[in-house]
Amino acid sequence: MHTVDDTDRRILLAMTENPRSTIVSLAERLGLSRNTVQARLSALEAGQALQGYDRRLHAASLGYPLTAFMVTQVDQPRLEHVVAQLREIPEVVQVHGLSGLNDILVRCVCRDAEDLYRVNSLVLGCDGVIRAETSLAMGELIPFRLAPVLERDLAR
Repeated sequence: MHTVDDTDRRILLAMTENPRSTIVSLAERLGLSRNTVQARLSALEAGQALQGYDRRLHAASLGYPLTAFMVTQVDQPRLEHVVAQLREIPEVVQVHGLSGLNDILVRCVCRDAEDLYRVNSLVLGCDGVIRAETSLAMGELIPFRLAPVLERDLAR
């Protein structure tokens, strides 16, 4: 895995500020060569520091204004099988493994309450799911962000 250094942090912060920046504009802005920026971005992509563009898509703008979180308990030996089934549900946009009483946190997007009911039924219908408790997101109070961490680490 690629170890992120201050040059990488500066590139990532510049991209956070203007995600559509070209490699040439990033190089000029940061005082780096185009080849350096290109090589660094390639390494960051290979090391998964840079992920897919779908993370930047806004579900509500795509017709899915409801976000729900399902805290789910599964039959432990069937965990991989459950995850494979969840992967087949398009509205399931993210799944995290958890420690504690619950096993996975399922994030899904839905068109409306009726659609949420349908998606909830699909999740509960996965072979190996024991139970799920669904909570509707009322609003995103702090959007996903990593820039503050990059800024803090850059200042060290």
